Amino acid sequence: MRDELKLLRDADRLAHAYTASTEARRVFPSASDKSALDALAVDLPDQAGDPADTLALLQRYAEPATVTSNGPNYFGFVIGAVLPAAAAADRLVSAWDQCASAHLNSPAVAAIEHIAAGWLLEVLDLPRQSSVGFGTSATACGLACLATARQTLLARRGWDVAQRGLTGAPRIRVVVSATAHVTIHKILRVLGFGGDDIHVVDVDAHGCIDVSRIPVVDDTTILCLQAGEVNTGEFDAFASIIPHARASGAWVHVDGAFGLWARASAQYRHLTHGVEDADSWTTDGHKWLNTPYDCAMAIYRDGALASQTLNAGAAYAQSEDSAQKNLTLEFSRRARGVAVWAALHSLGKQGVAELVNQCCRHATALADGCRELGIPVLNRVVLNQVLCGFDDERDTQGLVDAIQEDGRVWFGGTRWHNRAAFRLSVSSWRTEQRHIERCLAIIREHLPAATRR
Repeated sequence: MRDELKLLRDADRLAHAYTASTEARRVFPSASDKSALDALAVDLPDQAGDPADTLALLQRYAEPATVTSNGPNYFGFVIGAVLPAAAAADRLVSAWDQCASAHLNSPAVAAIEHIAAGWLLEVLDLPRQSSVGFGTSATACGLACLATARQTLLARRGWDVAQRGLTGAPRIRVVVSATAHVTIHKILRVLGFGGDDIHVVDVDAHGCIDVSRIPVVDDTTILCLQAGEVNTGEFDAFASIIPHARASGAWVHVDGAFGLWARASAQYRHLTHGVEDADSWTTDGHKWLNTPYDCAMAIYRDGALASQTLNAGAAYAQSEDSAQKNLTLEFSRRARGVAVWAALHSLGKQGVAELVNQCCRHATALADGCRELGIPVLNRVVLNQVLCGFDDERDTQGLVDAIQEDGRVWFGGTRWHNRAAFRLSVSSWRTEQRHIERCLAIIREHLPAATRR
């Protein structure tokens, strides 16, 4: 026991030092740091070794090659840093080592996640009777939601999927926008939807689904909308689309991996008007709520429908319908909702709103600064995403390459309207105005010669 506690103290000391270094360390590892990872590729030892040596290897070779997304200078994928309360709670979760499937496995976690679900619905102002499943990612949670959607639509037409399977079932059609996140298409493939089952709708200049192009939907249709388009941060016209779709019997699902958090802010809530009328939603905690990674939520207007689809009862592990194993894909699952509880408890409603507002202010400042540097901004910057790109694609790619090689800040490239672009995403609680100014100064250093002012 003494050796175990010392090892845990050493690990916590190293984690403390790493966290303290996030302000100054490279955001992306150097080539030499990545090459050093080869030192870990040894043959599996025959005999047990000293756990302290294992920890030392991770610290020596893996830590320098990490991406400092848990810092203030990361503007790449929409990944938030970890709030102190959420990080601390996650340490406890590791020590507790609970199988958080149901009340029987862990009364404490079941109670905490139930409370967290209620708080989440309050912050996002979604129907309070909804059920929340805490899953690994918006992909896994989206799969659970769309599986529930399909089974429910088929049941309403008299087809029992649990008994009869899918062979010979009435055909279900899925309607998605042309800018739907790639994970939506992955989910549909896993669920067995082919290209002939999917109707892709054109989008407007901002990446929002073109309402005039949405086909007639009925009670055999799943309609997928977006809260926060991945490049522009834009929102579909929920208030114009959802009432008609649901009146026809269609199931409406909203992919709100980061954009759904706009509902927490009085300043940005209008962007989500009408989203509360959908049948299901997904959002991530590890994006804008700044929980540890591997934390997302599947939200169902009617949780009983999800439980009917995902029920994972066993002779040795019976549980209540509302148990997390009946709302998510996992039977054995980590108590990831505890970090959500801790984040919401530490921030409160006003703190979540200010986190959203702060990131959006920084995004606006980045956009203004890029324009002053002569960098074209390609989106309206309605939220926390700044999309940029030069007319000459070589200049765009050259700037991205230079920034990534520099390592002091990080953002990545993308494509928008068939042209090279790059995204600056702001979602970290650690990012302050001085980090925005520093980012712009570094960008200035690497501007293509023809664009320097």
